Amino acid sequence: MKRIIVLVLLVGIAGLAGVVRSYTKSGHSLRSWPHSVKAQPSSGDVRDEIRKTVELSPGARVNVSGINGAVTIETSDTRTAEIYIERTAESQEALNRRKIVINHTADSLSIKGEKDGSFLGKIFGSNPREKVTLRLPKQIALNTSGVNGALKVGEIDGPVDVSGINGRVEVAEASGSANFSGINGQVSFALRGLSKAIDISGINGNIEMRLSENVNADLEASGMNGAVTSELPNVVVDKTSRGNYSARIGNGGTQISASGINGNIRLKGLGNLKAA
Repeated sequence: MKRIIVLVLLVGIAGLAGVVRSYTKSGHSLRSWPHSVKAQPSSGDVRDEIRKTVELSPGARVNVSGINGAVTIETSDTRTAEIYIERTAESQEALNRRKIVINHTADSLSIKGEKDGSFLGKIFGSNPREKVTLRLPKQIALNTSGVNGALKVGEIDGPVDVSGINGRVEVAEASGSANFSGINGQVSFALRGLSKAIDISGINGNIEMRLSENVNADLEASGMNGAVTSELPNVVVDKTSRGNYSARIGNGGTQISASGINGNIRLKGLGNLKAA
């Protein structure tokens, strides 16, 4: 019995010695051992914020691009642009791999996400996540592209150009013109008036267009995996061939082109804000 107890003790001591030997070979000192094997905090808790306020002239061009997360744009009758961006990542090193660059003049504002261009960054990089909230003047020309998240925009007294969005797109109202392309999600927007042709292409989701009573336009839709329907009394919709539709809105006029739509197009009144 004593021999068995001694044998068990010797095996235990040998195992402990092996662990210590392996640990010291790795470059750690024994003094740091208790701290090194301690459980690490959970990931995703590294965070920083960007806050900035700038003045913009009426009609200023605003560009938002390369954002890895949702973008919300609120508007009001002001000349002040308020910028708030929250960034999160699994580590400080990951957070440092990517920057948000903000440039502005009286006539323009650019908010752009830039990745780490290094070789190791491209292979092992982990992108931070961003949540962008902007409070902008209504009188702007808005361009958004390369957003990996939902995009929600308030009333814009000017043109809107949206492309490369991986998420739902909502534009409360635009005037003059609006273009949408390369969107993986539903699209909902309102137009109070048209002064230029509108192009809608490469949409993977339903589209809702809300139009004011004074809009006169001709809609041509091609390559659709869906249908064009209207709730407006002054619209006539025709199915010209498989996947192709045409519609005269009011007296006709400004061209609205839609192509490569994997979903339905619904035309509604401006006062009906129900989402698609």
